[in-house]
Amino acid sequence: MVLSFIACNSPKEHTAPAIYARDSVAMMTSYGVNTLISDSGVMKYRIVAERWEVNENVNPKRWIFRRGIFLEQFDEKFHVEAYIQADTGYCFTDQNLWHLIGNVRVRTVDGLKYNSEELYWDQSRHELYSYRFSRLITPEREMQGSYFRSNEKLTSYFITNSKGSFMKNDMFKEDTTTQKAPTDTSVVAPPKRGMTMPHRKTHP
Repeated sequence: MVLSFIACNSPKEHTAPAIYARDSVAMMTSYGVNTLISDSGVMKYRIVAERWEVNENVNPKRWIFRRGIFLEQFDEKFHVEAYIQADTGYCFTDQNLWHLIGNVRVRTVDGLKYNSEELYWDQSRHELYSYRFSRLITPEREMQGSYFRSNEKLTSYFITNSKGSFMKNDMFKEDTTTQKAPTDTSVVAPPKRGMTMPHRKTHP
């Protein structure tokens, strides 16, 4: 009876399920990041971020920048072409797709400025696009609209559902002298019939 009593009261190991599923935990988390990213041996851009999470356990695989991100984009000669920043950033590495959210700002060395609350950067198709209200300012004009699309160098772009487009100098000119407008590759019009529009992607 004594042996039976001892056996019935032997200690048991109590376990509980993990707080997070395994695939939701980052494989690597880095703080105070300032690093260069290359492609095929060519330096493409610099990443500066307070926190960088790398998660290869989910599909699609992703990098997560929860505390903001700053990017410098370089040309083939390592000259800075543009600066990009946002409050939050996701990079889906399998798709070569960036999803930037919150106070997205883009500046180019040519003086172009872009602002929105959301921006996608498709590196496979070499283009930028947004389905949110966007504001684009060049040295010659300002445009606003609810859909934006551009090549990744921001040398050819258009905005649909435009809120307005005007030459800055026209606001202050009092005479009607005709002046030759500077070359501008922007198009403030809906895309042509048959043009493929990127599908909107939704990610966490």
